[in-house]
Amino acid sequence: MTDRLGELTAAGVAVWLDDLSRVRLSSGGLDQLRREQHVAGVTTNPTIFAKALSDADEYNWQLRDLATRGVDVEEAVRMLTTYDVRWACDVMRPSYDGSAGVDGRVSIEVDPRVAHDSDKTLAEAKALWWLVDRPNLFIKIPATEAGLPAITKTLAEGISVNVTLIFGLDRYSAVMEAFLAGLEQAKANGHDLSKIGSVASFFVSRVDSEVDKRLEKIGSEQAKALRGKAAVANAQLAYERYGEVFSSDRWQALADAGAHPQRPLWASTSTKNPDYRDVIYVEELIAPGTVNTMPESVVQAYAEHGETQADTITGSYDAARQVFDDLASVGVDMSDVIATLEREGVEKFEASWQELLDGVRKSLTAAAQGTGAPNQAAQDNAAAAQQAGGNA
Repeated sequence: MTDRLGELTAAGVAVWLDDLSRVRLSSGGLDQLRREQHVAGVTTNPTIFAKALSDADEYNWQLRDLATRGVDVEEAVRMLTTYDVRWACDVMRPSYDGSAGVDGRVSIEVDPRVAHDSDKTLAEAKALWWLVDRPNLFIKIPATEAGLPAITKTLAEGISVNVTLIFGLDRYSAVMEAFLAGLEQAKANGHDLSKIGSVASFFVSRVDSEVDKRLEKIGSEQAKALRGKAAVANAQLAYERYGEVFSSDRWQALADAGAHPQRPLWASTSTKNPDYRDVIYVEELIAPGTVNTMPESVVQAYAEHGETQADTITGSYDAARQVFDDLASVGVDMSDVIATLEREGVEKFEASWQELLDGVRKSLTAAAQGTGAPNQAAQDNAAAAQQAGGNA
């Protein structure tokens, strides 16, 4: 059989899984994906954890212990989620070692409620870093305006960062600037740059969802013909900017000191429109030095019928700019699209985080009172959290 995921990896795309649960860990499922399906990293978010924590069997013993100790819900969530992420880091350690620290990474997100507070974001990042205590950890920090200085300061501490919720090109440029400044400070602080990793998570399918909604409202044939084109064009132009920054003299000085580039990571790669090919956001975004994080359904779909070309991004930039010009000509304001997506992205993760807190609070209460399986209450919240958030 054709090893399509192997071909994708050979084309320079690191295949990461956008999911984590204790069932996946205890069953050996994650390790199997690493060994057999070329999965070389893991991303998580509050929605994923809310869904995972709805499993009644795998978390009960820990919930009972936490309830017995009388911990508050905030600490309980941290103990439950960092336990899973630490375990996942250990599972992915062979990929980390085999890639000289480039892959084998597992991401955990700062509390999204502090996304607009730089100091709290930094403090949260540092706390998660020492709680998990694994070199192949990534701390996810949203690319809000307040997040940018926190990204620089976190990297300056020698902490590896996954910058998340990037939707627009200008914000992406600011993220790369924050990365370079962070590494320069880390070097000045005496950190080994070869141990610091970073990716910039550029969201894809949500762009098409928002733009297509506006195109449908406009309703003209010219507008409808542009459906499903904005997201890929946006990501292609992001890769162009990546190439410019990471071929600069400024970057070369850091590379000479052992630094790894901050790779673009294509996130939100499951198609939201059933009319689109289920692997479109993988096939159309193949280029060296990139990461594509996928839910397992997309991993399996690509393994079954994905088509790998050597590079589907380089050389596409003029066509991508034309898509943006065409969108503007029919009345789509991409600046407003990006602002809307960033605001909604933070709000969705905040809502998922609250659902996670509510589910764990109910579970702790059930465990303390001895009223049935403590995690049954979390199951009631998992579906709502899944709807409120959405995979990275």
